[in-house]
Amino acid sequence: MKKTILLFIFVTFISSILFADGIITRGPDIGEFYLRGPTVTSNYSGLYYSTDFGETITLKDSISNFMHIVADITPGVLYYVTMQEALYISYNYGDQGSWQYRNNGVKKEISSGRMDGEIYSSFSKHSEDYGLNFITHSYIGYFGNKIDVEIDNEDDIGYVIVYSSSVPDSQYLLISYDNFENLELQKDFSFHWSDYSNLSRGYLEGELFLCNQVENELYFSNDYGENWTLKNTFSCPDLPIKSIVGGRQPGELYLYIVYTQLMGLIKHIYIFHSLDYGETFTIYHPFSYGPPAYYANFEADTTAGIAPLTVQFTDLSSGYDIQSWKWDFDNDGVIDSYEQNPEYTYQDTGYYSVRLHITIGGGIGEEAYALREDYIHVTDGSGAENYELEILNFELSNYPNPFNPETAIKYILPESIEESNILIYNIKGQLIETLPIDNKESSVNWKPKHCSSGIYFYKIENDKSNIKKMILIK
Repeated sequence: MKKTILLFIFVTFISSILFADGIITRGPDIGEFYLRGPTVTSNYSGLYYSTDFGETITLKDSISNFMHIVADITPGVLYYVTMQEALYISYNYGDQGSWQYRNNGVKKEISSGRMDGEIYSSFSKHSEDYGLNFITHSYIGYFGNKIDVEIDNEDDIGYVIVYSSSVPDSQYLLISYDNFENLELQKDFSFHWSDYSNLSRGYLEGELFLCNQVENELYFSNDYGENWTLKNTFSCPDLPIKSIVGGRQPGELYLYIVYTQLMGLIKHIYIFHSLDYGETFTIYHPFSYGPPAYYANFEADTTAGIAPLTVQFTDLSSGYDIQSWKWDFDNDGVIDSYEQNPEYTYQDTGYYSVRLHITIGGGIGEEAYALREDYIHVTDGSGAENYELEILNFELSNYPNPFNPETAIKYILPESIEESNILIYNIKGQLIETLPIDNKESSVNWKPKHCSSGIYFYKIENDKSNIKKMILIK
C-alpha cells in the first residue's frame, strides 16, 4: 500500500530495550533487500525479504538477538551478528532453520564487499571466504569514537565517521585508500557529537549518502566524501528514519522507517524509495499493526507576501485522540496559539520557521512535533525584495533521468525574465553546453553527442536558481 505522506515516530522505552528495529541491507539484484523489523505476535525482531522495492515484504525468520544483517553479493547468502559478536550465515535467503554459526569476534557494523564471499567487520578486518577467516587491518590514523563504517564501490576505499566527546559540535569523516590500513581526515561536519550519522555507498564509485538521524537531514557526495550536497530534510512531519541504504541503480536510495508506539500497540514499516538521489520518493507501507501512527503535520494557505501578511494554517496531523495543539509561528520558543487551525498575521519582514506540537490523549501524554524552517517569507513590497521573491519561483527538472540518448529539461521562468540560458556542467564543474530558453516554451531537449556516461549538472543562468543533476548512460 502506497502512501504519499511523511510520518513521525516516538520510540518507546520498551522498544529500545528490545533492540529497536532499523536495519536494511540491499541484495545483489535490483529491487531486492532484507530488513529487520517488528512482528505482530512477538517482541522479537523479524527478518523480512523484498524483491519489489518494498511494496511487499515476506517474513523469513524471527531471531531474538541479532544486531545487524548484511547480504552478500552471492544470491541468497545473508549474514547476521549477535550482541555477543557471533557471526551466522544463511545460504537460503535467511529462511528459518538455514542459519549456521560461522565465526566470533565480529563487530556489529558488518558491510558486504564488492565480490562474492567478501564481508567487512567494521574497519578492523575483512573476510574473502564468507566469514570463515578474517584478514586484520592496521587502521593507522584512526581517532575518536566510531559512529558508522562503510566501504566504497571502488576497490580498497573505505570510510569511518567518528566523533570526539571533547569537541561537541563536530563529527569527522575518515577515508582509507588502502583497505583500512591507513586513514586520513576527509571531512569535518558541524554535527553534534551525539547525533547518529548513517553512511551508505551509492551506485557509482565515490558516491556516498549520509543521513543525520537526529536532524533528519540527508546528504549526498559524489567525490568520495570531500564535498556534500543537502538533498532533503524530513522535519514536517519529523520522519523517523531508522536506516538508509543505496540501491543497485543510478540515484537509488532506500529510507527505512519503523513505528513502535503506545507500548507496541502501534507497529508500522514504511519504505521510502528514491531514484533521484533522495529528492523525491515513492512510499510503500508493507507492514501494519494496530491504529495508524501518530505524527504532527501542517500546511499554510500562503507562504510569501507583503507585510502585514495574514496566513491561515491547517492542521494535517494524525493520531489517536489528539488533545492539544501548540503553535509557534516564529520558532522562538513561545506558544502563539492553541487552536487546531489558527490564523496568524506577520507584521515584520523576514523568513519565519513554524513549529507545531501535538499531544496524544488516552492518558498517555506523548507528543509529536513538526517544523518547517524558513517556511514563511514576508517582504515590504519594494522592487528589490519582490524580485528576490520571484526568483525563488524558478522550477527546473528533467525526464527521463537517467537517460540515453536525450532528455527533456523542463523549466518555469518568472514573468519578469523573458529569456535566459540553461547551463550544463560536467562533474569537474566545467561548462560544456549552453541551451537558450525563453518564456514562450516550457522545455528544451538536450541530446549530447560527444559526452561520455556519467553525472552532469544543470541550472538556469541565475545565481539563485537551483542546481539539478542528471545521469547519461550509454
